[in-house]
Amino acid sequence: MATIYQVSELAGVSLATVSRVMNGGTRVSEKTREKVNKAMETLNYRPSSIARSLASNCSNSVGILVSELHGPIYGAMMSGIEKQLRTAGKHVIIAAGHSDAASEKDGIEFLIARNCDALILHVEAVSDEYLIELATTQHKFILINRYIPQIADNCISLNNRRGGHLATKALLENGHRDIAYISGPLWKMDASDRYLGHQEALAEHGIICNDALLSEGNFQEEGGNECMLALLETKIPFSAVVCANDEMAAGAMQAARDKGMAVPNDISVMGFDNVLLAQYMYPKLSTVNYPVQDMGKMAASWILKNIYQANQPDVSHVFEPELVWRDSVISLKR
Repeated sequence: MATIYQVSELAGVSLATVSRVMNGGTRVSEKTREKVNKAMETLNYRPSSIARSLASNCSNSVGILVSELHGPIYGAMMSGIEKQLRTAGKHVIIAAGHSDAASEKDGIEFLIARNCDALILHVEAVSDEYLIELATTQHKFILINRYIPQIADNCISLNNRRGGHLATKALLENGHRDIAYISGPLWKMDASDRYLGHQEALAEHGIICNDALLSEGNFQEEGGNECMLALLETKIPFSAVVCANDEMAAGAMQAARDKGMAVPNDISVMGFDNVLLAQYMYPKLSTVNYPVQDMGKMAASWILKNIYQANQPDVSHVFEPELVWRDSVISLKR
C-alpha cells in the first residue's frame, strides 16, 4: 500500500504540501496540485485521516462517549449529533462508558488516541475534579446532561430538578395526594435532581414526603416493573406514581396491570423523557419532555463554533423541560 511519503517523493514536494492538496488548501499552485494528484493516481494512493491532518492538525472527526449504545435517549442524542456534524463534513467515533468511572476514563483516552478534534461526553461516573482537570488540557470537550459550575461553558444540561417538580406538580393539581416515586440510581445527578424536584413539589403543597413510597430503579423497563411491585407490596395506598424515565414507566404500568389494576382508573402514571414510545403506549403516557436530540444538536453546534470556527447560532447551555399531558393520569378533582 502506497504511503504519503511515496507520494511526496514521486511528486517532488514536501509532506506538508501533499497534505495541503488533500485538505483542499489554497496555498498551493495549480501546477503543484496537478503533480500531487497525478502522483496519488499513479500510486493508487488513498489518503488516510492521519495523513490529511498532517498539515491542518485537524482530523475532521469528533469523539462521542455515551453511557450506553442502546435505549431511546442515547439513540436520539447520537442521531442529533451525527446529523449536525455530517452536514458540516465531520465524522464521529463512538464509545460507551457504561456508567463506570474506569470505563469512562478508558473511553475518553481511546477517543483522544484516535486523534479526535474534540469530544462530546455523556458521562456519569467520572468525578467533577477529573473533568475540571481535563478542561485545562489541550483536549476540547462539551458535556451533555451534566452541569459543573467551574466549567459551565463546557456544559449543556437539562433542568432536571424543574422537570421532577413539573411531573409531581401536575399530579397534585389534579387532586392526587398520595404519590409514589420510582427513581433512577440516586448516585446519578439527573436522577437525584428529578427526585429533589418531586420532594419540592410535595412540600409546596404541604405534603411530607414518605420515604416508604420511594423505590430506586435502574432507568430500565424491568427496573420499573420491579419497583412498582415493591411499592404495591408495602400496602401503603397511593393513587399515582411518578417514574424518573419513560422506560421505567412502561415497566410500572405492566406491573400494575399484572396485579389487576387499570391505568389510569386505579393508578395514574407519570413518566419523564417523552421518548417516541410514550405516545404509542396504552394508555398514552403523560410525561416530561427531555429534548435530548436538540441538546445533541446544540453540542455539535458548540463543537463547530469553538473548534472549527464555523458560523453557528449562540449556544444554549441549559434546556428547560416541558410537561406533556396524555392519557395515563386521571384527575381526582370533583
